[in-house]
Amino acid sequence: MSANHDPGVRPALPQAAHPFCLVCSRSNPFGLGLEFEPQEDGSVRATFIGHPGLEGYPGLLHGGMIATLLDGAMTHCLFARGCRAFTAELRVRYRKPVQVGQPVTLRARLKQSAAPLHLLEAELEQEGCVAAVARGKFMECHE
Repeated sequence: MSANHDPGVRPALPQAAHPFCLVCSRSNPFGLGLEFEPQEDGSVRATFIGHPGLEGYPGLLHGGMIATLLDGAMTHCLFARGCRAFTAELRVRYRKPVQVGQPVTLRARLKQSAAPLHLLEAELEQEGCVAAVARGKFMECHE
């Protein structure tokens, strides 16, 4: 499906598309189990608290995990539109360290869509400050 479809809740799509996903699956014993909620503006939002097992430096969330969270948010923004797509390109900018044990908010929004390619942006915020941002290109997959 194209990302031009009306946004809406499609709770079965993530489970069907990737049932063992590290970011959102509740079936994966190592998974984070995040739930992304569609927003009125077409974006998605989730909250997350990292634990010490996800550290890079002591007390700080690993940069690879930050990239994973941002990528997952953008994927779910497309899922909310009924679109399944793979990450084709991901660019992350780290602005400040992210503390483990403290909540973060993830947001993602569709910026441009020309099927089969979609451009999205995401951000990770902690304590009112944007700690990391990402831009991603996603390629629709049809199975």
